[in-house]
Formats: sequence, C-alpha cells, structure tokens
Amino acid sequence: MDRTLHVAIIGDYDASFAPHQATDAALQHAATQLGVGVEARWLATEPLEADLTEVEAADVLWCAPGSPYRSLAGALAALRYGRERGIPTLGTCGGCQHMVIEYARHVLGFQDAQHAEYDPYASNLFVSELTCSLAGKTMPVTLTAGTRVANLYGKAEVEEQYYCNFGLNPAHQSTLNDGGFLVTGVDGDGEARVLELPEHPFYMATLFVPQARSRPDLPHPLIVGLLRAAL
Repeated sequence: MDRTLHVAIIGDYDASFAPHQATDAALQHAATQLGVGVEARWLATEPLEADLTEVEAADVLWCAPGSPYRSLAGALAALRYGRERGIPTLGTCGGCQHMVIEYARHVLGFQDAQHAEYDPYASNLFVSELTCSLAGKTMPVTLTAGTRVANLYGKAEVEEQYYCNFGLNPAHQSTLNDGGFLVTGVDGDGEARVLELPEHPFYMATLFVPQARSRPDLPHPLIVGLLRAAL
C-alpha cells in the first residue's frame, strides 16, 4: 500500500454500540477496495473544544452516530474546521444532525440554532424529534440526479438503515437548501435524508447509517467515495 489515510472519527466511542463497530469495519472495507491503508482514531468531543490538533492532521473526518455527544461545542468546532479547510467529511446519523447545526450557526448566521436532544425547549430548533422514530428501520431514499450522492450510488433510489430519533426540522429544510447546504436525498414524505456542499471536495451528511450496510466484499459507495476524495 503506497499510502495510509488518517481518519479522525468525531464521537465518544462506545465499544458496545453497533454503529461504532460498523464505522471501524466500513473504513477497512473501503480502504481494501481502494488499495490504501487506513489509520482511524476516535476523538472524544470534550477535548476538541480547546485542541483541534488531531483534526488538523487528519486526511478524512467522520462525525459518527452516538449523540448527544459529551460536548456539542467540541463536535461543532471539528466540523467547522473540516468544512472551512476542505477536508473530506462525512456525518452519519448524529453526525448529520451536528453538521446541520454547525452550518446554521456559522454560515447562515442563526447563532441560536439548536438540537432538541440537547435543549428540547430551545426557541430555534434546527434539529427536532422525528414524528416517528427511525431506529432500526430500513427505508427508501430518493436521490437528486447529478448530485455527488447520486453519482456515488449510480442510481436514484436506494434503501438504507437508520438508528435515529431526530432529524432536520422540516420547517428549516428550505433554509438549509436555499442557503447552500443542498438537500440531495429525501424520504417518501420529501424530508431531508442527505445533504451536501457541492463546492466542497466532499462534505456530506446522511441521516441514515451507511456503515451498517457495508460488507467486506461490497464496501459502501459513500465511504469509498469519502476515502477517494482524500486521495
């Protein structure tokens, strides 16, 4: 292997949490397909409030499931760095939700943008509780033709697995999309399931957990795309 990619996984690691196990495995599946090495390090969120050294050294960022994190501020600081510095970044499940909050606060100027898991009574919830929990469900997603996510899958309709109880508040969906964080995948009700920044090397948020469907002989196309962007 000519190159080893350094992946910083933003999230408070829990060895008993299936999506965390799947995150580690999916990276190895994708790296093997690409013929590269991968060195993944989980970064607890609290230290990121004051020190982004390991984020700065990473080739790839992945904001993992498992919210609420111990530090909302730490997770947002790492995501902001990845967005502003062009580091290939993927956020899945809770990671997706935090990418929404980061963009709303630091790009769109909604300093009071909040996540209902941290403050359910906040006045400006950009991430709200889903009407029906998606935890453990596999659901169809419709992708927008010509977008990065559609090109990576090579098709317009996919099925993916979820672990979440929270998502982008539908009242703010057009706010994000019109503000440049494009909604490029939706469920059957038209609610956001994928968002991406088209001008970024790779900055994608999925409410579903793609790593759950990755296999050694069939790496997930989004994770292969994430690593390929870093190469």
